[in-house]
Amino acid sequence: MKFRKTNTTAVAAAKASISTATAYRIEKDSRLPSQKKVPRQRRRPDPLAEIFDAEIVPLLRAAPGIRPVAIFDEMIRRHPELSIGIRRTIERRIRSWRAIHGEEQEVIFRQVHEPGRMGLSDFTDMAAAGVTIAGQTLDHRLYHFRLAYSGFEHAHVVLGGESFVALAEGLQNALWSLGGAPREHRSDSLSAAFRNLDKDAREDLTRRYDELCGHYGMTPSRNNRSIAHENGSIEGPHGHLKRALNDALLMRGSSDFDDLAAYRRFVDEIVSRVNARNSKRIDIERTELQELPVRRTSDYEEVTVRITSSGGFTLRKVFYTVP
Repeated sequence: MKFRKTNTTAVAAAKASISTATAYRIEKDSRLPSQKKVPRQRRRPDPLAEIFDAEIVPLLRAAPGIRPVAIFDEMIRRHPELSIGIRRTIERRIRSWRAIHGEEQEVIFRQVHEPGRMGLSDFTDMAAAGVTIAGQTLDHRLYHFRLAYSGFEHAHVVLGGESFVALAEGLQNALWSLGGAPREHRSDSLSAAFRNLDKDAREDLTRRYDELCGHYGMTPSRNNRSIAHENGSIEGPHGHLKRALNDALLMRGSSDFDDLAAYRRFVDEIVSRVNARNSKRIDIERTELQELPVRRTSDYEEVTVRITSSGGFTLRKVFYTVP
């Protein structure tokens, strides 16, 4: 419009590097094309006009968790004259209603991870992998450690359940493999270990966990039980690691291994491939890690048991013989 003040429309268009036709159009109406759009009008009668407020909304209020497809089936049952093509319409209308009138959604802020700050531990069950040792099913799980910033991972095969001993052994193996320790360690793995323990035993377990982290200069923390997103930096990678292991087993052509050591080497190889892809970020984070202590701390548990006359004892429902 600046050129138009002192020039003809054709000259102003040439100076502005637009066509003469565009110049005449702008001169007639300077609004953008997006500003000229007329709101889309309904092209057919609303099929839900008579039933949404009267029948669907009461169902949504009475059963907030009900699925839209269930409401669709119910409406078709009540009103056979309705077309099955209204399913998407019902789903969109329910989604809009819930956004305004439904339960409040939890707000989760994006986390910004700093190198060297956070390491996370958790266990994941491996029953679905169908791994066997010399033809015998291997009932096991993986202890999984991960650095939040770089994605460094370490996995350790655990034959028992989620226990402090398994956590201590796996965590220390991960830290010594990494060559340093983060400033904070987070885990919810003690939740499973707390089951069926009295108050004194739980306090002792918490103390031992704090001492384990303190030995490596890490601040211990635990996310709330069953709140997965608080441990999201490792809950998601659980799936990635298990899928990578499953793909490798399929490529291998067999899930059977000669012995446990061979399976452990297999897991280590797959994890090392993952770390190789993140090597640049891992190298950056290694410079921010704390130095390791001179030696490891204990990763075993001392218990008092009664030895039978046959030279054996039972610990946590497992029978052992004394050498």
